[in-house]
Amino acid sequence: MSAISTDTTVTLPRDSNQALGIGRFACDWFAGTLGTPDESVKHRTTQFFVDSVLCGLSALALQTNAPTVLRDEAHDYPRDGGASCFGSAAHVCPEKAIVANASAVREWDSNGTNFGYNPTLGNTAGEFGHNDFYAVPLAAAQVAGLDGAAALRGMMLLDEIRGRLAEVFSLKTYKIDHVVHGAIASAATWGAMLGATPEHIESAIGMVVAHYIPWRAIRAGKQLSDSKGASAAISTEVAVLSMQRSMRGFIGPKDIFRNPEAIWRQFEPTNGDASPFDLVLSHTGDDFAVMGMHFKLGLYEHQSAGALQGLIDLLRNNPDVLADPSSIASIKIVAYEPAFGIIGDPAKRDPKTRQSADHSMVYIVSTMLRKAIEQTPEGGNDDWWKSLMLMPIDYGREAIVNECTRALMNLIEFEHGGAAYDEKYPDGIPTSMIITLVDGRRFDSGLVMYPSGHARNTTADLEGILSHKANLMGDLSISGGADDVIANFSSIGSLDAAGVAALMHFTIATRDSVD
Repeated sequence: MSAISTDTTVTLPRDSNQALGIGRFACDWFAGTLGTPDESVKHRTTQFFVDSVLCGLSALALQTNAPTVLRDEAHDYPRDGGASCFGSAAHVCPEKAIVANASAVREWDSNGTNFGYNPTLGNTAGEFGHNDFYAVPLAAAQVAGLDGAAALRGMMLLDEIRGRLAEVFSLKTYKIDHVVHGAIASAATWGAMLGATPEHIESAIGMVVAHYIPWRAIRAGKQLSDSKGASAAISTEVAVLSMQRSMRGFIGPKDIFRNPEAIWRQFEPTNGDASPFDLVLSHTGDDFAVMGMHFKLGLYEHQSAGALQGLIDLLRNNPDVLADPSSIASIKIVAYEPAFGIIGDPAKRDPKTRQSADHSMVYIVSTMLRKAIEQTPEGGNDDWWKSLMLMPIDYGREAIVNECTRALMNLIEFEHGGAAYDEKYPDGIPTSMIITLVDGRRFDSGLVMYPSGHARNTTADLEGILSHKANLMGDLSISGGADDVIANFSSIGSLDAAGVAALMHFTIATRDSVD
């Protein structure tokens, strides 16, 4: 069966060649024969792009290991007409610039998130994903001499492909890392922007799936390594290499989604010649995958966002808790799977590294509570998020062993809420918190579903909180102020080709590492 088109979507049926279909969709998108996204989609994508950039710049400024190693590696591969790394005018091999920039963006685990949830279409696989991949269309625009509107169009395409794949197939269920969806989207986007044919893209996607499948082993263990943060970057690097090889004539496996030996049908067997899912891709209007993605309002694993919102709500409504913090007897957090399994792992109760601390529910909540004790914030919800926003310093060497934080961690009981909570995810991030004082008084946050930063939250001043986050990250990153740098990245959609080429031409400050 061939693709099914409407005024706003293209459906790639499960009994069609979906890899070729993605290639055609991507090429039509860049040929201008398909796709008129609303301004709201462009704005939301720009927000995620700017947020990711500031996360990346601050990671480089604080000399985090993987981004620094990969940036230095990139500069060992100079190439005329290539792409640039953050804070550099040098041209390097584009795949090397991409792996360096994507690694920096992801290092803090503080940029955007999706949960693969589209109940309107019945596609609720719930796969994770993150807005880690904008380095691909940006580098493609630099290499091809395209303007910022084309770069932004590439960002929308990439988020649409990876976001819709996350809705229909749960990689984590089979212990495969979620970055596979982003790698497929990266190959398609790079190819379409550099003039590949749909057949080239089909071949490259086949190579990605056949040769480069990362297991979630990179995320297992008591203390996490650089591989966890760099997973998206490394998979994206090989995706772009696969696309380049395909465009040079290398032929990879065809029709990979229906291939009975590939991951899709191996994990979810089907009858006949079909993949396990139909794939619906939006090209016009405002119903794009990116509109359902979520922002992190600071540095924390997104599965903890409900608990952080619950903590803020509880403390704002019950000032007695902060009036005498020594009277706190216990803190009970109730949440859903996979939050309980991922950030409630008993191994995470005693994190020794930043990468483990930012995946520890007890550490994340205790750190925000410690900051509230130290600052006693005032005002409404937005003011509290700005005051208590978790930054890299909150996961530094001294912060991880802070005596107050450690004492609060010992008071926390983390409990799985069972079916009553699980059934509400991934629609929301169902979490509740009860703080009990030594005199027996109990304060309840109530059930939190859509914390600030969540796509379905309608109460927080998202623009204001994100601006505050950008300024904090920018102050860490750019000597003499980051206003001009933030403004340049924020105007990506209106830059000419020269502006895109010069976008990385600024100096990143060097500060003491927090690790």
